[in-house]
Amino acid sequence: MNSLELKNKIIKQIDNLNESEFERVYHQLLEILKSANYYKLSEEENEAIDSALKVSEEGETYTHNEVSSEARNKFPNLKFK
Repeated sequence: MNSLELKNKIIKQIDNLNESEFERVYHQLLEILKSANYYKLSEEENEAIDSALKVSEEGETYTHNEVSSEARNKFPNLKFK
């Protein structure tokens, strides 16, 4: 089925809903459509990523074991795999 056929099928199904069913489906559909939108990074998030990339390019990186060890020391009550 192509996208036009799928859209028409959905429209027919929506057309057959009673008012309360339609409202429920409408709100669910809105949530799905919202989640399909791309997430736009904030300026603060962009700056944090740029900073992390710069640090990485300068060779200031940590191994997995170093990060795990520091996390275990900082959060001793968490269970790490």
